[in-house]
Amino acid sequence: MKKKRGIFERSKVNLYGMIAYKENKPLKLTIAILERIKTRRVFNLGLLDRFRRKEKEQEIQVESEKSLTELEGFCGRDQETYEALSNAMFLDPRKIDVSMSAAAKEAKKLEKAKDFVRARVWYEIAGGLAIYEGDAKKVIEYFGKSEKISPEIKYPILKKPKKAVAKAQEYYKKYLKD
Repeated sequence: MKKKRGIFERSKVNLYGMIAYKENKPLKLTIAILERIKTRRVFNLGLLDRFRRKEKEQEIQVESEKSLTELEGFCGRDQETYEALSNAMFLDPRKIDVSMSAAAKEAKKLEKAKDFVRARVWYEIAGGLAIYEGDAKKVIEYFGKSEKISPEIKYPILKKPKKAVAKAQEYYKKYLKD
């Protein structure tokens, strides 16, 4: 009685499957063996190719140096104020077509409708516009309500809002000339 031949019996090695056949006997290839086979193909490069690869790796390391953003440069060494403003303030709030009071009304309406995610976003918009207007009390009010809706999200601007708003006003005066 003859054995039935499978699809893989004709091929010598199946690199992508877990079972391969060689000389009509099943070979079980583990993931480790497959990885070794793949890495051998990578490392069978000539000496010149190895040198080129090292040069590319060095170039990538040089390019990854950190550059300061305008806000980081403006805040200087005051990391706490930078963290407070980086997620809360708008860099150019003139491009936002909604007023602070309209955003707050929309947030209250959505909060009553129990759509808390959208309400939180509208409170964040209202808080960002309050930063632009320089109203620290409104910043505390709007970001406080946003934090109350979503307690898992913390706003560092609530720690020192007056200092953050003052720094943001300096930033706006320097970079947003009307």
